[in-house]
Amino acid sequence: MSSNPKEFGKIIRQTSQRKVILEELCKVSSHPTASDVYEMVRKKLPRISLGTVYRNLELLNECGTIQKLDFGEPHKRFDGNPSPHYHVNCNKCGRVNDVFIPPKQLLDSEAEEVTGYQITGHHISFKGICPSCQGSRKSN
Repeated sequence: MSSNPKEFGKIIRQTSQRKVILEELCKVSSHPTASDVYEMVRKKLPRISLGTVYRNLELLNECGTIQKLDFGEPHKRFDGNPSPHYHVNCNKCGRVNDVFIPPKQLLDSEAEEVTGYQITGHHISFKGICPSCQGSRKSN
C-alpha cells in the first residue's frame, strides 16, 4: 500500500482523514460498505461526515489504493487489499470473503485473442451460500 496514492498518474495529497479511512479499512477483512467504514472512522474522527468518507473511498479506489466491489447489492463494498484477487459473496446474508486462489492470467490472454482488446485485468466473483448460512439452513 502506497503512502502517496496516485490518481491517474498524479500524486494525491494524503490528508489526515484519508489516512484514518485507509487505516481503518485495512484493519478488517470483512469488505465493509461506506456506511460501515464511516462508523469505524467516526470513533477516531467524530466530526467526519459520511459524504467525506464516501468521496475518499471513491478517490482511493480510482487511484488503485483500494478496491470497490459491486455484487449487485444496494451498497458497494470496499477492500483494503488492492492486489488482484477473487471474492465470494453469500446469496443469503451478503457476506463477502476473499478467495485464496491465484488469479488466472490465462484468462486475460484468451480474452485478448477472442476480442482483439488489450486486456488490462479481470474481476471474478463467486456467489454461493456461506458456511454460517448453510448451518442455519440445515437446522431449520
